[in-house]
Parts: sequence; structure tokens; C-alpha cells
Amino acid sequence: MNILHLLGKRPARPVIDEALLSSLLTLAWVVEARDPYTGGHLWRVAQYCALLAEKSGFAPAEVARLALGGFVHDLGKVGIPDAILRKPGPLNDDEYAVIRTHPEIGRRMLETHPIAALVMDAVASHHETPDGSGYPHGLGAADISTMAAITGICDAFDAMTSSRAYRPGMPLDRALGIIGQNLGTQFNTHYGRLFIELGHEGLLDAVMGHTDAGIPLRRCAMCGPTVVLQQAHVEGDHVFCPSCASGYELVRPTPDAALALRATGQTGSADDLAPQPDTDLLARLARQFSPARGPA
Repeated sequence: MNILHLLGKRPARPVIDEALLSSLLTLAWVVEARDPYTGGHLWRVAQYCALLAEKSGFAPAEVARLALGGFVHDLGKVGIPDAILRKPGPLNDDEYAVIRTHPEIGRRMLETHPIAALVMDAVASHHETPDGSGYPHGLGAADISTMAAITGICDAFDAMTSSRAYRPGMPLDRALGIIGQNLGTQFNTHYGRLFIELGHEGLLDAVMGHTDAGIPLRRCAMCGPTVVLQQAHVEGDHVFCPSCASGYELVRPTPDAALALRATGQTGSADDLAPQPDTDLLARLARQFSPARGPA
């Protein structure tokens, strides 16, 4: 089957499902790129969703759908002002009220997209909680879908374990402990317990702090972990911190070492800092998220 068969539709052309999927992934990536402290967030949430879906015993097509929801869940942040998204400190009540609008903004953005039905719950309901205190609609446990529940757990875990300008990320055990303390209130009890098991089994380690398989976030000397590398980067390439624009050259301290950052003293220009979609990553994600492995 392919991605449109999950909606009960047959594509007019064999490539239409991949094109639709790629357009959605690219839009989500561009939204993420607005915030220098969320590099890799969507990739990590998607991978956590896939791991949790697999542990829950879902079929491959459903694992793909849940992972896709994890990647696009923050589409609505396109409508949040930069001054709030990039604020180097905790939000005040008024700013938090603006942030709380992003699920509804995302729902409105997505509702006319041809594959909206596959991921709408992740976009519109990932901040709903079982005790009814979530947003935007204060849904109770019985009204929160599996996709929204799984995305909410994975999104919260990544938020807790990722660094921000005003605080370091939590260690894994502390974040898992918070999930455990809030089962049935903030987090779905069944999926929360399974997620905690994943953490204790070490299955989250390869995703935490990474932006792609085998590629951890690199640390800017001024801003912390903000520099995102791509699989295509090689020694000698120049990259820039998206927050302070500090320039770095990619070097290998030893022949077998991973690429590291060496400060150049340069400041990035507007062109240097313009987001460049990681087309290789997005193509690989489209293949990961599409269940198109059988006959059409």
C-alpha cells in the first residue's frame, strides 16, 4: 500500500504520495528552523514516536503514520512571532498564551492538505492531557487519540531533555521520572509506561541530543548546542551558529574522529544564516514515513 491508501484513495500518478509527503515535511522543517534552540526537535520526536509505536505492537503502516505525526506536530508555530519563539528566557503569561495558539493555527493550516487526515491529531491535540487541563480544548482522556497521546509524551520528553538559552537539558532519568510521576494526569498511563521502559532499555540514547542518525548537535561556544550538521558535511566546511552567527570550520582532531567545530572568528552573513533544507534528510524521512512497500 502507499500513503494515500491509508486514506482509501488511489493516486492518479505513482509519485503523488511522495510529493505530498515531501511538501509537508519541508514545511515542518522550515518552521523548526526559525528557532535556533530546536534544531533536530522534529526528527527526535518522530524517532521517539516510531520507537514507542513499535514497542506498542503497531503494524508498520501505523508506525509510519505515528512517526510522521511526530515530525509535523509543530506546524502551527509558523504563526508564533520570532520574539517569542527566540526569547532567551522563560515566557511570561501573555507570551505563553500566544504559544498556546499553535495547535489551532496548525489545524487551520493543515485542514486543506490532501493528507491532513493522517496527522491532524498530532498537530491539533498534542498538548491535550488526560486530566483535561491541556489545550486547546481541554479534552479528557477518552477523547485524546492514540496519535495525540504518543506525540504528547515524545514532545514533552524532548523538551525536557533539550537545552535552551536559559537552562540545560535534563538527564534522561530525571525526565523519565517526571513522566512517571504524571501518568494519568499529563501523560497517557499505558503509553507513558512503555516509553519509560524504552528509556530504561537504552533505546532512546541514540536519539537524545541528535539531529539525524549518528549526528549529535554541536555546541556553539557562546550559545550551547545549536549547530546542526548534515550527513553531507565534510571536513573543511564552514557552519554558523543560528543564534549568535559565530562561524566554525569542521575539522577532525584525529583521522578517525567525528567532525568537530573550530572557531574561525567570522560572523555569518544573512546568506550564511538563511535556512537550507536538508534535502537528503527529508528524502530519507519521506521513505521512513511512507508505508509504500507493497504493491499499489
